[in-house]
Amino acid sequence: MSIIKCCFEPVEMPEFLDSFVKKCTEGCCCGCCSALRPRYKRLVDNIFPVNPEDGLVKANMEKLTFYSLRSPEKLDRIGEYLYQRASKDINRKRYKFVEIAMESMDLLLMACHAQILNLFVESFLRMVQKLLEDTNPTLQIMATNSFVRFANIEEDTPSYHRRYDFFISKFSSMCYGNNDDLELRDSIRMAGIKGLQGVIRKTVSDDLVENIWEKQHMEKIVPSLLFNMQSVSGSKSVDQEATPSTPPVLAEAVLRELVSRASFGHIRAVLKPLLMHMDNHKLWVPNRFAIDTFRIVMISIQPQYSYTVVETLMSHLDQNLASSPKTRTSLAVVLSKIIAIAAGESVGPSALDIINNLLTHLKTSVSTQHESTPEETQYQEALINALGEFANHHPDYQKIEIMLFIMNTVPDPSKKNKGDTLLQNILLKSLLKVGTQYRTVSFEKAFPVSFLQPLLKMARASSLPIRVIVMQIFQQLLDRHQNQHLMNLISINNYPTLTVEQPSRSDILFTHKYGSNILQALIDAMTQENNMEILKPTYNTAGLMVVEMACGETVQEFLLFVLGVQQVAITEAELSPKHRCNLHSIAISLLILIGRCTGISTLVEYAEKVIQARMEEATYLLPPLLDNEKSAPSTLNTNLPHLMVDKLAIAECLQQAGLEHSRVQTGTPYSLHQTDMSAHRHSWVDTSSAARNSIVDANYNDIESVSSSPGVQKRSLASEFNFESMKRVLAEPTEASKREAREKQAAIGRTFRETAFEDLVRRTEPKHDVIQDKLNEIFNSLSTERQIGSCAGQLAKLEASAVDGGGAGGKLNQQRAVYENNFPELFFY
Repeated sequence: MSIIKCCFEPVEMPEFLDSFVKKCTEGCCCGCCSALRPRYKRLVDNIFPVNPEDGLVKANMEKLTFYSLRSPEKLDRIGEYLYQRASKDINRKRYKFVEIAMESMDLLLMACHAQILNLFVESFLRMVQKLLEDTNPTLQIMATNSFVRFANIEEDTPSYHRRYDFFISKFSSMCYGNNDDLELRDSIRMAGIKGLQGVIRKTVSDDLVENIWEKQHMEKIVPSLLFNMQSVSGSKSVDQEATPSTPPVLAEAVLRELVSRASFGHIRAVLKPLLMHMDNHKLWVPNRFAIDTFRIVMISIQPQYSYTVVETLMSHLDQNLASSPKTRTSLAVVLSKIIAIAAGESVGPSALDIINNLLTHLKTSVSTQHESTPEETQYQEALINALGEFANHHPDYQKIEIMLFIMNTVPDPSKKNKGDTLLQNILLKSLLKVGTQYRTVSFEKAFPVSFLQPLLKMARASSLPIRVIVMQIFQQLLDRHQNQHLMNLISINNYPTLTVEQPSRSDILFTHKYGSNILQALIDAMTQENNMEILKPTYNTAGLMVVEMACGETVQEFLLFVLGVQQVAITEAELSPKHRCNLHSIAISLLILIGRCTGISTLVEYAEKVIQARMEEATYLLPPLLDNEKSAPSTLNTNLPHLMVDKLAIAECLQQAGLEHSRVQTGTPYSLHQTDMSAHRHSWVDTSSAARNSIVDANYNDIESVSSSPGVQKRSLASEFNFESMKRVLAEPTEASKREAREKQAAIGRTFRETAFEDLVRRTEPKHDVIQDKLNEIFNSLSTERQIGSCAGQLAKLEASAVDGGGAGGKLNQQRAVYENNFPELFFY
């Protein structure tokens, strides 16, 4: 039943007249039947002016808005009617009226409340779609702007039936606009990118609408954004513009927003079309655009998901192993540029998994490399750089774990075929890259046994490049005060800028335990061949050990090393004269460096005396080293004592400086071919080796041992080599307390050797009155107990005999009991 509103009273119209009135009002063109039309249609008609150039009639638009808010149930009919009028105007090419209809749609959309928005949205989206389907770019841009405004409205009511397939396809196609007019082309592309941004905002936050992360949608959105980003090179960054004004900048902003909204399960949906676009358009070589794009992804992604990008990129690298070396190198370079960003969030298994993948790629490259090519070498270096960048952003304790992990993958040095040697070289380079990022604080933490032992084995490898890399690894981990560049020069002159610091207690303990193993490996490395490439790095490593570890407690270890180098140069018959001269030069350089670093003036004076003698008689035994262009003399004056370093003279220098010298005087210098770490020549905890035992440890055992006490067996740390014994060893007294105990013991010895016995007794008696009184009290109590147990008759008999033999008894009483004698202080100590 309809109601006719005339100038008189409203009259109900019968139902059979409804269809008739509808036909009349729709077919009437003169307006005579307008009074019979519904009010919402009349309100809609009134917003359109007679002349379309005049634009929207704003007064009538306010009436329509007020009516729609009072009667929200009419919104769907209003929207439908506006859509019908706009469709007719589009067909008739009356674009001004279409713009007015779209403008009214936007105003109604902004005025509607979120609760009643669904009644109007369907008509609105149909209107937008109708405009987008038209070929007029102005209508397309206007429709896109309307859609963006709609996308920014938050809806409270979920929508179950909306689909945005058409909008995704249409906006993506607009991103590829190629109009001849550059300004119009940029406007169309900007509209397409904005439309995609609106679709993303509208669908990501609403789980009930279409899933924007599906493959068919991402394969349209991501390439569209990348196409605009690469269209103009060197565009300004989004951070430099408050409002993006060009397609590349806006596309970058939308890509950032898309990646930032991606969850863990959706990030791969973005990365796969990105990688596909790079492959299809050959954007890996050159890789400037690829690096910039992946940096945008890594910066925009949620931090906890960043390692997923690295894993996806490495997986893509696996798929491109058959590609050209340039493509793989570019992929590896991109990986090295972004992997540092993911390192901070990669811990535990994820970090080791990335390291393992990089090492696997290195091994694959080496195994498939038939000949060394510059492209393949660049690819391997890019992987090594990626490994170093990844390790650089981890804490130091994880860097040690990474180095240990890499060391365990290096083939055994006994394998000498070409493939294994090349793999050893590559993996040790990657280990060096990680070690370069490590900052050593304690040598005990930098060189755990599980890492030090295989590293020393590699230091004795037959391949010269491998030994050089191992020396470089030692230098990176030993150099705590940036002295490495100074040690590159083998010289007997003073290093004016050398930084020397007293080693800590833990470093001294490390030197006692493992210093001999490292020094032994250095001797083995430098004596294999006479080559500047290995002699200089070996001297550098030994010099850094002296600078970082040498002190009064460890100086004997380094002096034995110097004597060992000299002895090898004298006794090894297989060495060439030039090689012998170089070893003598290294030995004297290290000797004077030890004296200067430890501050032992007597040792410096002796070294300068030997240097002066060599300057006068044998300059070839002094630095610089003899290279291939110089010739050594056929006969060496190594039999002249004043030209050689004498261990007795060194021991005397230590003695004059007040330091221990027994090991230098009686110990055996280092020799060759001791390759097993378990068979090392000296261990700090091994006190059973008297010939090579440290005098410091010997004195400590003399003080603390109870072997001087009768009936007590001396302790042996070697037989008790476990955790508890190590704890006791680490808790030993300090050097100052040891020295004080030794001085006190020596003073007591001199006192008892030079003082008369009566004076000693007189000096000791006052100190032990309390002890002597206590002993007398104990023995008297024991005597009283025995007397109580005796019978009365025996007691009387004893008393009588005492009376009869008074003279003898008095004589006996004059004899002093043994336990009443005071012990001298010597035995009390």
